[in-house]
Amino acid sequence: MKRSYDKLASLFKRKGYVWGPSPEIYEGGVSGFYDLGPLGTILWHNVANTIRMNYFEEGFYEITSPLIMPKKVWEASGHLGGFTDPLTKCAKCGAVYRVDKLILELFPNEKVEGLTYKEYDEKISKLKIKCLSCKGPLTNTVPQNMMLKTTVGLNTEAYLRPETATTTYLQFKRYYEFFRRKLPFGVFQLGKAFRNEISPRQGLIRTREFNQAEAQLFIFKKDKNKWDAWNKFKDFKLNLYPYKLQEKGKPKVMSLSEAIKNKCLQNKAYASCLGIAYKIMLDLGFDPKKLRFRQHFPNERAFYALDAWDLEWRSEFFGWIEVCGIHDRSDYDLKQHSKYSGQDLSVQANGKKEIPHILEIAFGVERLVYCLLEQSYDEEDKRTVLRLPPHMAPVKVMVLPLVTKDGLDKKAKEVEAFLLDEDFYAEYDDTGSIGRRYRRADEAGVPFCITIDHQTLEDDSVTLRDRDSMKQLRVDISELPEFLDMALAGELDF
Repeated sequence: MKRSYDKLASLFKRKGYVWGPSPEIYEGGVSGFYDLGPLGTILWHNVANTIRMNYFEEGFYEITSPLIMPKKVWEASGHLGGFTDPLTKCAKCGAVYRVDKLILELFPNEKVEGLTYKEYDEKISKLKIKCLSCKGPLTNTVPQNMMLKTTVGLNTEAYLRPETATTTYLQFKRYYEFFRRKLPFGVFQLGKAFRNEISPRQGLIRTREFNQAEAQLFIFKKDKNKWDAWNKFKDFKLNLYPYKLQEKGKPKVMSLSEAIKNKCLQNKAYASCLGIAYKIMLDLGFDPKKLRFRQHFPNERAFYALDAWDLEWRSEFFGWIEVCGIHDRSDYDLKQHSKYSGQDLSVQANGKKEIPHILEIAFGVERLVYCLLEQSYDEEDKRTVLRLPPHMAPVKVMVLPLVTKDGLDKKAKEVEAFLLDEDFYAEYDDTGSIGRRYRRADEAGVPFCITIDHQTLEDDSVTLRDRDSMKQLRVDISELPEFLDMALAGELDF
């Protein structure tokens, strides 16, 4: 059955996950800006904290940097001169489009990675693509800088950061001291970034304000094959799509050890970064069958990058979506900031000074929120269900009195308070019939419901209902925390 994206988006708005474009009350809002509602915000934090804990477990420490930096920083990083997207305009009505996304929106199976601007124009002509608004002709492709400019004080030119990475690099010498002058070491930042996207569509997938969770591993070039964590990741089997296969072949499942052996990946430290990103996706509850790693074409990646792979998730509505970029940035960034700042960013390595390389893992948090929601959305004959992984669901359990009389509502509120004290995100609901309340909880993605009935008043037992199977168990109230812990871990057989 073909499902409707509009129906999906409507549910997310109605249940308090995603609202917008924002601000909705002012002429329908501005594209590329969205609010996360009460449930969306909790889900966002669940996603962010899962990434945070994974990074920390791999030895990365979290830092926080300013959102705004002066012009010189972005000159050094190359963003002012080279941070562009391919733009085309309608010659008739002036509507603006990002070329690669426009092509994929109309022709999802087209190859757009690594194309030159001339090749974009040829593809538009071949596919006979016209303006979506008025069917007018489109102009030739031109670059559009994505930086958002502002002013600090009276006249200091500055820009909102388009990524967290650059602001992370600037304190390298501080990290070096913090980590007792020993490399490799890693830091990460989880925070806002801003990009002046061209006509953003597709909801949370392409926004002008978003959050990134970017980890940076500082490592000497000679140490990339001496990575301590390699044994943890070497047997991970990933769906890899090297650029050489993208013209004529399909992705190939191989272990990271095999990928190193056949030179699909260059070194153990970089391969481990793919492993970290993959583990995060599994911990978030993503279906591994919908994941692949796509390597950038040589003319697609930045000139200084030694390698670049995107971790992508297969969307029913938008095709393959990049959710994480893994990049070997060489020593480019620290060299540039050393040059522009006049500060020596080299450190001691085997008796001589050297500038480390940087390996980067860069997640987009809002994209992950959308992808989890889409993956979880299910339509059955008599109900709509948001099958969020239980550990990621905003509300873990709904407490429902069978009726609001005979003291059942009072008992239900006592059970809710008990569960809150036990650190379960529980919510009370007594509006409508019990069946309607079950459906409402299913739509919101609540994995478990607890029903308080007249038997509860007799023996202090309740009914525990599973969202996905709709099966029920009778459980003593005192044992609810233990049963819920097992259920949230997927260890309870209903």
